[in-house]
Amino acid sequence: MKRFSQKELIFISFMLFSMFFGAGNLIFPAFLGRSAGEDIWLALSGFIISAVGLPILGVMAVAKIGNFSTLTNRVHPLFALIFPFLIYISIGPGLAIPRAGTIAYEMGMKPFVPQITAEQPFMLLLYTIVFFSIVLWFSLSPSKLVDRFGKLLTPILLCMIVIIFVKSLLTPMGSFGETAEAYQDSPLLKGFLDGYLTMDALASLVFGIVVANTIRSKGVEDPKRISKYMMIAGLGAGTLLAVIYSILGYLGASSAVLGQADNGAQVLTAVMSQLFGQGGTVMLGALFTLACLCVSIGLVISCSQYFSGILPFLSYKKWAVILAVLSAFVANMGLTQILAVSVPILGAIYPMAVVLIILGLFDHYMKKVQIVYFTTILLTGLYSLAETINVTFLSGSLDMILGKFPLYAEGVGWLVPALLGAAAGMLYSKMKKNKTPAGQEKAA
Repeated sequence: MKRFSQKELIFISFMLFSMFFGAGNLIFPAFLGRSAGEDIWLALSGFIISAVGLPILGVMAVAKIGNFSTLTNRVHPLFALIFPFLIYISIGPGLAIPRAGTIAYEMGMKPFVPQITAEQPFMLLLYTIVFFSIVLWFSLSPSKLVDRFGKLLTPILLCMIVIIFVKSLLTPMGSFGETAEAYQDSPLLKGFLDGYLTMDALASLVFGIVVANTIRSKGVEDPKRISKYMMIAGLGAGTLLAVIYSILGYLGASSAVLGQADNGAQVLTAVMSQLFGQGGTVMLGALFTLACLCVSIGLVISCSQYFSGILPFLSYKKWAVILAVLSAFVANMGLTQILAVSVPILGAIYPMAVVLIILGLFDHYMKKVQIVYFTTILLTGLYSLAETINVTFLSGSLDMILGKFPLYAEGVGWLVPALLGAAAGMLYSKMKKNKTPAGQEKAA
């Protein structure tokens, strides 16, 4: 029976880390650090709970049950058909992959060419052709993912961040700034909500298939051992994410003396210029490009494996080509149009993904009351759909109604409907059990 060495598990953890760690994972903690100031560690603790905890729990939930398809089938066969499709489209060619290519251009190429040239559409077109050609090349051999990610790309990315951190310790930028108003009342909760908005929990559900297939490609076939290794990889990747978020948050908090910044990209640009001069811009561009490249490769592989499974008339490699080409095309349409369609969909499905992860972690108990899956997801989905329609089409006309739900203003108003759904499912299951004659129950 094939067993992994400690070194192999580390490389798989590296691989999973690099699949999670994109441009947003650089920007969010840096801006959080700048905004939280003296309360950085409280805010960062909340951020790590949601931005690291939820995604890693997602990997563990998939590992525990076996695969994402089994998890969604716990709710309903129709849900298992529609929900994964929406997730793969949203975090695949519909938003996440094209956005990564566009951000890589904005941070990794645009600063180094004349402004007039950089604004020309053909520059973005040429860049995305090269970028997604590289993505496709890596994606065509998913079995080599550990060698290319775990042994090459991730160590380079980690070394770059460590160099930046060490330089910041040797040449301190300054003390932490004042806490911004948004973080003054409850920095822990605000940090938690910031991490929730990274939406890495969605990616955790689809990355599970990549990690499982990678482990199988190394000769491990026992389902229990595959699940065990997936959980270890998830914990390893989570540890790395928490460390890197702490470093980025510290850099952001230390940059208060460098002037005003409206987003995380501006924070990191100021930090790198302060620490490394003009060379800092080059290093930051390389860091963003590498992070976007890793995430895009992971998502193309995940989506290709999914679509080749449900639509097998096209092979995995053909799907990889289609998705890479489609992502390059969408990237050139402009982020405004992409976000106008994809962000509302993400807002509707993300709460259901979080609830599904939590239910999956308690699947051993939920099997006896499987109706809980259906009722919890149903009420969560109805609330999320109403909130999405309210924001997207009704310009907040339903705020008076939805605002009655606790934590609505903070963006997690779905918590109460989810709890009500779980309670309703438990109650229905108990009532049904009480009505079942003892003989039938025993026979069942």
